[in-house]
Amino acid sequence: MNAQVWIALSLGAAAIIDDLKRRHIANWIPAAALAGGFGWHLGLQGWMGIPVALFGAVAGFSVFLIFYWLGGMGGGDIKLMAGFGALLGARQLLEAALWTAGVGGLMALGVLGWRRLRKGPSAAATVPMDDSIPYAPAIALGVWLSLASKS
Repeated sequence: MNAQVWIALSLGAAAIIDDLKRRHIANWIPAAALAGGFGWHLGLQGWMGIPVALFGAVAGFSVFLIFYWLGGMGGGDIKLMAGFGALLGARQLLEAALWTAGVGGLMALGVLGWRRLRKGPSAAATVPMDDSIPYAPAIALGVWLSLASKS
């Protein structure tokens, strides 16, 4: 495993733990992903790696921005995607975003199914709109799956 994979694994795990435990992603996690991404691309490609990391960060920030504006995603999730975008670069980040959306959709179906089983058939209809699910697990799994599919 290379440094890129170790950075993604460790920071993804930290984000998952933080989001599940506190329902919040500490700012140091996306900042570390951003720094790791710039460091990775700088070490790999020299100064030409800076635009790769920068465009990746912008793509990561932008890819789920509409969901943040609509209230369906938190700011920590957007910052985490920006950090992972710097690590992956824009092209691979788009693949990771697709994996993330798929994993997130499956997680949402699982949560709704669990609530329905736990509370009865009317539970899905009575879930308040602000009853969200932590999205860092979907983001981390999406990034990990995109890295696994690359190797």
